[in-house]
Amino acid sequence: MSKYEDDKLDLDYLNKYEMSRRDFMMDMMAMGGLAAGMTMPGLGFANATPPDDEVVRIGYLPITDATALLVAHGMGFFEDEGLKSEKPTLIRGWSPLVEGFAAGKFNLVHFLKPIPVWMRYNNDFPVKIMSWAHINGSALVVGKHTGAEDFKDLGGMQVAVPYWYSMHNIVLQMGLRNAGLKPVIKDQSEKLAKDEVNLTIMPPPDMPPALAAKKIDAFIVAEPFNAFGEMKAGGKILRFTGDMWKNHPCCVICMNENTVKAKPEWTQKVMNAIVRAEVYAQENKEEVAMMMSRDGKKYLPMPGKAVVRAMTAYDEASYETPNAIRNKTEFENGRIDFSPYPYPSATKLIIESMNETLVGGDKTFLKKLDPQFVADDLVDYKHVKVAMEKYKGWEKAPGVDPANPFEREEVVKI
Repeated sequence: MSKYEDDKLDLDYLNKYEMSRRDFMMDMMAMGGLAAGMTMPGLGFANATPPDDEVVRIGYLPITDATALLVAHGMGFFEDEGLKSEKPTLIRGWSPLVEGFAAGKFNLVHFLKPIPVWMRYNNDFPVKIMSWAHINGSALVVGKHTGAEDFKDLGGMQVAVPYWYSMHNIVLQMGLRNAGLKPVIKDQSEKLAKDEVNLTIMPPPDMPPALAAKKIDAFIVAEPFNAFGEMKAGGKILRFTGDMWKNHPCCVICMNENTVKAKPEWTQKVMNAIVRAEVYAQENKEEVAMMMSRDGKKYLPMPGKAVVRAMTAYDEASYETPNAIRNKTEFENGRIDFSPYPYPSATKLIIESMNETLVGGDKTFLKKLDPQFVADDLVDYKHVKVAMEKYKGWEKAPGVDPANPFEREEVVKI
């Protein structure tokens, strides 16, 4: 079999077993409330009640952001805490995951950090962020056909993002503004000015095939789609997001606040398993990557080599683009890392940045939010701290000061 045929098979596999375009369009229709500031159709958030049992029910998207959940299940950490856990349920899009969580089908999930902001403050749903799911773990991939080697080279190009309300969109636009470029949202058939970069929403599984077909010029997304784009779609890493915003969060671990209040002991056991999983993942990235891949326990439909690259390949000499990694010596981070504590400083910067970020639709509700209030109200710090006392090793993660582990300064260096 030729390399071309092998690449085509992998791209076809990605399209078939990840999120179909119909799934994505239904997702975007339902999630229109996120962009437009409306309640999701047919979903009574405030009246949703989780089932009265203590079985851990996980919903997740097939990305490395779900690592802590998958490792806790795959390594038996929930059982070690005396908990029963069902096999995690792979969900094809963000809104079905939100709906399943809101309806009580799942009591433990990972969400893009802006999603619980929207759920709690625009839809009055009692979601709580319990910990970070990971740090770093995303990148901007450009097609080799573009010749782009820096943000300033993206003028007049088409760039795909997975959601308007995502860390990907926030960090991308930081880079564009710094390069003197203007993000816009136009029909792809419209002519762009030299200083404009057109943003379009695209499901992650469609990104590598679209790049390979030159339907887009670049994409920014979670792993392992960046690694897949490098290996199979004629892409190259322009910049890692963790090299721009030092150890930034992306997905977070979430639970229903009603469950947290009603079942504090159960909640603590769950968080014990999550923190233990993050420590294990940080210390055993290649093993964990293979375990999650389709060559292991098949939590992710990606081949092992792509997931391993997504979690371990972070060496300046490995990348064609000279600016892919600029700050590794100063930041001392990896391609993806696992650090559970949800620093308030990062939450505040996210709220501030969301107001500066171009999105489709109305984002009026964000203007009413005080960053400090959100940091205090949205996040549960108690249970993760107790878990961190039980399972050490988190202090070795990038950016953690063991002498002052619950505070940090946010560093953005474009």
